[in-house]
Amino acid sequence: MLRKNPTGHYPDVSAKAFIDPTAIICGRVIIEENVFVGPYAVIRADEVDANGEILPIIIKQDSNIQDGVVIHSKAGAAVTIGERTSIAHRSIIHGPCSVGNDVFIGFNSVIFRTHISPGCVVRHNSVIDGLDLPEAFHVPPMTNIGPGFDLNTITRVPPEYSSFSESVVSANNALVEGYKKLGNEL
Repeated sequence: MLRKNPTGHYPDVSAKAFIDPTAIICGRVIIEENVFVGPYAVIRADEVDANGEILPIIIKQDSNIQDGVVIHSKAGAAVTIGERTSIAHRSIIHGPCSVGNDVFIGFNSVIFRTHISPGCVVRHNSVIDGLDLPEAFHVPPMTNIGPGFDLNTITRVPPEYSSFSESVVSANNALVEGYKKLGNEL
């Protein structure tokens, strides 16, 4: 469901994206082409800053926002999800933050007040709050990263995780096409 926020912003969704009918997209949200937004996802840009402004939540092309993901922002702060990025089931992305291109965020992870650089893999049940991740870092499952965390304990992304991330993007891109075709049949 696409809906206006209280300040009058309405989502701008590419005709080439697929939004599941159970998802809620509210306010100043920009969704580019070939994006998949799965069942029960909520993407909401409706809180204003001290000046009454809202920066957009942007989901760039070829990315996927899977089942039950919540993307929101505090006080009108920007959120950007890069190209070919996967946000897995039930994760929370809360602005201010940005997630670079070719990133995989695993199930039930929480991302807040941070920048995740391109090529990172954040495995399931991890929390990243207030510390930026350099390019191509691999965050093991159930890792909590915040100010003071020693990033030298984190390794680079192994090749098998890069190929897994690419396969998830490909599978979800195929879903966009498949669901769009189904929609045209009804």
